[in-house]
This record gives sequence, C-alpha cells and structure tokens, in this order.
Amino acid sequence: MNILVTGGAGYIGSHVVLELLQAGHEVVVIDDLSTGQRELVDDDARLVIGDIGDFELISSLLEDGEVDAVIHFAGSIVVPESVAHPLKYYFNNTAKTRTLLEACVGADIRYFVFSSTAAVYGEPKAIPVAESAPTTPVNPYGRSKLMIEQMLRDVAFAHDFHFAALRYFNVAGADPLGRTGQSTPNATHLIKVATQAALGVRSELAIFGTDYPTPDGTCIRDFIHVSDLADVHVRALNYLVDGGQSRALNCGYGRGFSVRQVADAVRRVSGQDFPVSDAPRRAGDPPEIVADPTRLERLFEWTPKHADLDEIVSTALAWEKSWQARSKDA
Repeated sequence: MNILVTGGAGYIGSHVVLELLQAGHEVVVIDDLSTGQRELVDDDARLVIGDIGDFELISSLLEDGEVDAVIHFAGSIVVPESVAHPLKYYFNNTAKTRTLLEACVGADIRYFVFSSTAAVYGEPKAIPVAESAPTTPVNPYGRSKLMIEQMLRDVAFAHDFHFAALRYFNVAGADPLGRTGQSTPNATHLIKVATQAALGVRSELAIFGTDYPTPDGTCIRDFIHVSDLADVHVRALNYLVDGGQSRALNCGYGRGFSVRQVADAVRRVSGQDFPVSDAPRRAGDPPEIVADPTRLERLFEWTPKHADLDEIVSTALAWEKSWQARSKDA
C-alpha cells in the first residue's frame, strides 16, 4: 500500500515509518520540520516539506501519489503550552486536521489512523481507564484531539471512510537499533528529560507537583515503548483494511509508575545520580492515568515486546547519548 504519514519526521512518526517500510509499504512523509528532524526520516521514504493545512499540497500528494491510507501525527503536543496558548492548539491540531480530512474525502481515502491521546479522558474517576470512560479533557490539548475524534466519526458516518483513533498514554524509549528516537528541541517528555539530567545535558530534573493524591505525591503515568506503539499503528492499518470497524483504542500497558519511580529507574540504568528539584504543579496535569488495554490486546492479538521500564529507559538513554554526540559533531 501507499501510505501518507503526516509528521513523519517526528518522534513517534519516524518510528512508524520504519515499521511501515519493514512491512513492505511505500511511504510518503509530509512534515514542516518545525519540531521534526529531516535526518530521522528513513532514506527509503519520500520526504515532502510542507504543512498539513495546505489543502492544495495535501490534495496533490494524495491524488498524484495514489495514496491508499493516511497515518496522522502532525500537531502540537505540549499540555502546559496548550493552556497558555489554546488557539495555537485549536489551529494546529483541530483546524488543520479538518483541512486534511477534506482533502482525504476528496481523494476517496478510505483508511485513516489518528494519533490521539489519553488526555481526552481528563481526570478519570476509575483507574485503569477503559475506552468507555467519559471523555472530559481538562486542557486545550486534550480538547483539540477530542474534537478531531468527533470529526472522524462524522466523516465515517457520511463517507466510505474508516478510522482508528489511537489514544496514547505516555510514549517513551527509542528504536532498539538506534535508528531514531526523541529528538524534539526542548522536549518535555519525562524520561527524555531524566536521561538528559543523567548525562549532564540538563542541570537537574524538575518534578512538577509533589502533593498529588498518589503514594509518593507525584503523578503516575502509563509508559509505553515507542516501538510497541509503532507496531500498533501497522496493526491498526491492517485491521481497517481487513474490514474492522472504526473505533478508539487505548495504547498503554495497564500499569503506572510515578515520576519519582521513573527518576529512580534512570539512576539505576545509567549508574548516574542527578539533582531533582520540587516545582509547582503544571496546569492541566491529572494526578494519575493508566490504560486498560484489553480492547487493543483482544482486537489485534497484541502482546508488547518492550514493556519493561528499565528497557524503556535503556533505549532512551542510548539514543540520547547518540543524539548528543551527533549534535556535537554537527
């Protein structure tokens, strides 16, 4: 199949491109490189530098490239930034995806895999969180993604269009073969920041909020290895092509770790101590969110390969060392 991957020069997108190529698909990546990195796109994929909000460009890529499916990552993802700059998120995420969907309908695209988020659940009352839980996001980032899910349902009702909305929990780690990893400038991902602190790239790890109603007072998150998540995307595409119903799916392991536990894991794996400071809570952060992945495991017959926290940290640390070395040589 010919697949268009939006945001394919980014962290998760570049891993999915590798999985698609390995599965034998032809891949075109569109990315404006505002946060993505050109060098993360595998040479066997075609990279087009552009904006998903450019209707004419997207339409030409879909039609001229005879695209069969779209996997959509492009967008803004930083929760506290979304609270401070909500209109940026409603434009970059919701409005531009509306343009992308219009182009997809015009080109008769039937299959669409969407990078959604567990932030659509807000502060869930029950842990772990199933897909049937109320969707009451507490920040503009989550609301912008939920609006896209609603658009997808409406488009699927009106057209021959089938989608999977993958609700990521906390994505971490890097390609075990070292081909790509988290390289976003000023990234806010916890494990990325902690590995940088262990390597001396950052002076410390700040813990945002130590008074949450959790055992050690810090937020609890369900961390999923990015390579396992990439595998889920290929399975989601196959599921849709085989006639699967449009649906939302949780992407996580069903167990959570606190911020302090993650910091301890990074110390353990790296063999390095590093300073940790307590900081005020960040706007829009729920105390705890952990997936119920039962639906994903059942539908896709999916068993994760990289679920051990120390392995997740180890791959992230190896990538960070490599990325820092490349940056110095550049």
